[in-house]
Amino acid sequence: MSNSSENFYQVDQLQVRRFDALAEMATAAADDAANVMRKAIAQRGSARAIIATGNSQDLFLEKLTKLPDIDWSKVALFHMDEYLGMPMTHTASFRKYLKERVFDVVNPAEAHFLEGDAMEPLKAIRAYTDALQSAPIDMCCLGIGENGHIAFNDPAVAEFEDPKVIKIVKLDDKCRSQQVGEGHFPNLDAVPMYAITLTIPTLCKVGRMIAVVPETRKAQAVKDSLEGPISTACPGSFLRKQAHAALYLESDSASLLA
Repeated sequence: MSNSSENFYQVDQLQVRRFDALAEMATAAADDAANVMRKAIAQRGSARAIIATGNSQDLFLEKLTKLPDIDWSKVALFHMDEYLGMPMTHTASFRKYLKERVFDVVNPAEAHFLEGDAMEPLKAIRAYTDALQSAPIDMCCLGIGENGHIAFNDPAVAEFEDPKVIKIVKLDDKCRSQQVGEGHFPNLDAVPMYAITLTIPTLCKVGRMIAVVPETRKAQAVKDSLEGPISTACPGSFLRKQAHAALYLESDSASLLA
């Protein structure tokens, strides 16, 4: 099914929605996310969602937080990864990003942060795990990294059947270089080597997955995710096994697809 600005098709079990323009893609993804939360609130009285961070999510989150008729006072929000040892005051902190762009804007009922600089990281991870698992998660909004990662599950540490809910991982150099390229750090040496991340099964164990992946620099990862083997060499390829997932692309990120 297609029209002049959108191409909608399926790759294995994954829904793919491809748009001409970034704004169209962000608007459609925001509408999808809003509908999930509205439905959950109508049916159960509350909604719970995991939200991604990063430059690729900027416009999507801006549009989502401006949509009407979402009762954010009934929404619990979680975030999916953070650098180990990083304070919330650091400009590259994902907690800082979400606080400023989402949590402070919509004032959700609950705002759950992964504390990268917790004095006892394992204790903090256990507490976060308990909060995350206390009720079903309605939605996960995520991206795909330049190395194909989802959250901070880089190829070397990604496990499709990971027994953990959250884990501490070592970041690969391509992932760390992406953070420099996005302007969050002055050089590779300044990027932390370790992070805390939700695992791949945790990201997938939700009612709806919405992957928002714009920009030319993501084009190869998109191609590998959709046209390569389903393998931890490109963790994003695992989305093709998720019938409840939708991948949102625009012309630049889809530019290498056959």
